[in-house]
Amino acid sequence: MRHLRRTGVVAAALGLGLGALPAAPALAQASGTTVGPAGHAYAAALVSGTTAGFVVGNTTVNCSASATTGEVPAEPDNTNPEGAVVSPLSPATFGVNGAACPTNVPFTTARTVSNTTNGDWTISLAYDAAGPTGTMTIPTAGVITTITGLASCKVTVAPNGPATLTGPWIAGTETSPPVLDFSAGVSLPITVTGGLACPTGATTAVFKAKYTVSDTTDATQQITVTDGTPAPPPEG
Repeated sequence: MRHLRRTGVVAAALGLGLGALPAAPALAQASGTTVGPAGHAYAAALVSGTTAGFVVGNTTVNCSASATTGEVPAEPDNTNPEGAVVSPLSPATFGVNGAACPTNVPFTTARTVSNTTNGDWTISLAYDAAGPTGTMTIPTAGVITTITGLASCKVTVAPNGPATLTGPWIAGTETSPPVLDFSAGVSLPITVTGGLACPTGATTAVFKAKYTVSDTTDATQQITVTDGTPAPPPEG
């Protein structure tokens, strides 16, 4: 697991007959993160009634089902005092009752397949007092969408290297699980190949989705993202 290194700046006071220079303020420190419960498995699925949408050029794909699974690292790796907690995910799935997803082009559907051919999928969860975030990393060429019907196209996500999508982590309540929210839209690098009807000039796609995250080890508990920064030692 990669930890972020804390840095700081301290200015020395110089006695030049003009008075000592004030010390420069320290750089802001990254918040630590604890994800819990340690070692618990979880499943992410679309918020009920929503879709996972891809917009490529003028083509829109909407899938009524999308899911992935993961596991909170065991202690002590579920805490990073200097930044985010990173753990692997299963490749996200997309579909409509196991079938291809509809598009806005008549008589055309899109089938999306995810893979780990060039690396792992990961999730990075980071606490921040202003609101925690989740960052999903898609490995190189980790998502491939094939459009068939009146158009025959192939869309490759993250063609030249891993791609990330970041959204707010919304804490759960007594009646609902936490949510990882990409509904504002995240731009992802793509390449498109195919015939004249394909948006081959598109270099980015916009992805929108909103996932509930459920604890599958113990349904009575919830996955949490909290401050993992150690308390300062007592003075004196």
